[in-house]
Parts: sequence; C-alpha cells; structure tokens
Amino acid sequence: MGCESGQDNEKPVHRVRTDQFMLAACQVTNIEFELFVRSTGSAAPRFWSDANLNSPDQPVVGVSWDEATRYCVWLSAATGRHFRLPTEAEWERAARGGREGALYPWGDAPPQSRLDYAERCAGDWRTGPEPVGRGQANGFGLFNMCDNVHEWCSDWYSPTYYEISPERNPRGPDLGERRASRGGSWRHHIKMSRCAARSSIPPGFQYADYGFRVGCDQFQ
Repeated sequence: MGCESGQDNEKPVHRVRTDQFMLAACQVTNIEFELFVRSTGSAAPRFWSDANLNSPDQPVVGVSWDEATRYCVWLSAATGRHFRLPTEAEWERAARGGREGALYPWGDAPPQSRLDYAERCAGDWRTGPEPVGRGQANGFGLFNMCDNVHEWCSDWYSPTYYEISPERNPRGPDLGERRASRGGSWRHHIKMSRCAARSSIPPGFQYADYGFRVGCDQFQ
C-alpha cells in the first residue's frame, strides 16, 4: 500500500493484509440511489435536477459521506446483508486488480496512453461523469476504480496515518475532520488517478464529482 514516487501522504509504502471482502463492480447509480430516497423519504442529492448529472445510469453525485453511509445502512436492512463503505486499504487493494505495485489498474503507462482516453474526455467527461461500466474492467472485474468520480471511503483521514497504521485491516484514525476518498474525477485535468493516490474532504461536503460504491462482508 502506498507509492514511493507519489505524494508524502502515500508514504511509507507498507505491507497490508485485509480480510476477505466484496466490492461492487460499479459506482452506485442515480437509479439505485433513487430507491433509497423513495423508500426512506430522504432528501434528494444536491444535483438531482442537473441534466448533466442525473441520468439513471450515471453515478450518483453530490452525496455527502453521511448520506452514503445512510444508504449502506438502508441497503443492509433491505437485504439482510452487511453493506458498508470500503476502507482505504480495501479500496486500494481492489483498485490494483491483482497488479501489486503498479501505478494504475492496467500497469504503469500514463492515462493519456490509453486508447479510449481522449474519446472519453471529449465525450461524457466534458460535462459530467459517464454512465458506470464504461471503459475496461480491472483484473478483479471492477469498473471506474480510478476514474469518473471520487469515491468515499469509511476512514477518517490523516496524512501521516501510514506511519502508524497496523498491518492487518487498517481502518484509519479514530477521529478526524476529513473523510478519506479515492479515485479520479471527470472534473480534473487528468481524469484518472493512480491506485495509491489519496484525497479527503469534510464529511458533510456535497460535490458534483463525489460518489461512492458499496462493500460487503457477507458472501452468500
């Protein structure tokens, strides 16, 4: 976990072991989040009426960390399984798709070298996220792990956490002011991020390039 050539908050590179977990193949979509809104009477996300952001198969955006967590609680109650946000460690392991040490899910080549990168930048990414499941899945069959929208993680964020994090199932600091997030964004100049790149914002913020995907501990 981490990257010696990355930012200071990605160091030191260190070995991490996680228990087995599942992660959704795609980011939570508008149509999936609508079921939660209708079922619970919760307020619609901030950008719900923006035509560039509200197509059914686009990832839901403008969702705070608290709203993403409430979605996981609702989904758990509706299905009888334990859904939650992934930890940073789980997210990074999943993003690598089995390519341990690689900069990106596909290897070390920069995003601009990808055959479909320019086309995607000139397409949906000009005004919003593209529908989920576009592009090539990584080695674990997961889509958009380092692009499209930033994804909330469960951890509180600390730039120096790697200096003290445990080897087994690290879950971030006990307290903090910002929640961790991972992945790239349609709004950035470079749309795809490295697997190890870290980001964070306060949990109440609702940005047009912030979404999430769910993790699960139960396999039946």
